[in-house]
Amino acid sequence: MCGIVGLFLKDRTLEPELGGLLSDMLVTMTDRGPDSAGIAVYGAAEEGRARLTVQSAAPAKDRATLEALAEAHDAALSVKDTHAVLTLAAADLPALRRAVEAAPTLRVMSAGEAMEVYKETGLPADVVTRFGLRAMSGSHGIGHTRMATESAVTTLGAHPFSTGADQCLVHNGSLSNHNNLRRVLIREGIRFETENDSEVAAAYLTARLAEGRNLGEALDGALADLDGFYTFVVGTKSGFGVLRDPVACKPAVMAETDRYVAFGSEYRALVGLPGIDLARVWEPEPATVYFWER
Repeated sequence: MCGIVGLFLKDRTLEPELGGLLSDMLVTMTDRGPDSAGIAVYGAAEEGRARLTVQSAAPAKDRATLEALAEAHDAALSVKDTHAVLTLAAADLPALRRAVEAAPTLRVMSAGEAMEVYKETGLPADVVTRFGLRAMSGSHGIGHTRMATESAVTTLGAHPFSTGADQCLVHNGSLSNHNNLRRVLIREGIRFETENDSEVAAAYLTARLAEGRNLGEALDGALADLDGFYTFVVGTKSGFGVLRDPVACKPAVMAETDRYVAFGSEYRALVGLPGIDLARVWEPEPATVYFWER
């Protein structure tokens, strides 16, 4: 079933409230996905700097490892429960990522200039509290509450899935051709961490963006290449996109004002947003790409 939320701010004065608004939206969707939850937040990028979000399966043991990695790569370290964000010179990011991937209990959640991803098993309200998500600021973000149907309930199986720099995806639905598409993408050089069909959708967009398409064009290509039932909400460093399959059996609602664009699996996820009573509210059309960019 799953629940999806997304918020793209047009009004920069709302940016300090992004974490709180997204958290409330996410928690409202708890009954659509109590197994695990996650959120991606796009904050202010620093020129020449990058950030790597890392999850630890053994936080107490890995604290010393993270501190050593931060010192070795001249990175600033911020630890939040099972996750940590390492911020460093962009040119040094590949070497740090290789070092993290070599550590047996560390996993990369995301990499890029602006995005941080936090996700874990458990109720959305608990995930929000564990990572202090309400206090986070940013320009846009997406979130997901999961009810697992095709794969195990694990941290790596939770959404959002990030397969490219500053790019992530949340998904409600099921893809029928993900195994064949996975093989094609592996031949194109894409790496996979899970057997989840949603990761294949994220990787498909990564591959199309790498060809020089913008997010809207990549989502348009997905209509021809992805089979199944799906609603996607996607974030990039500067963009926010929504796509439903041609049948559009998964619920979705959007709202737009001069201050923001918002998405929810149900309208109740949007009712706490400022000025929602004055918003244009609609159900996104089937097989139609909705795309905003800063």
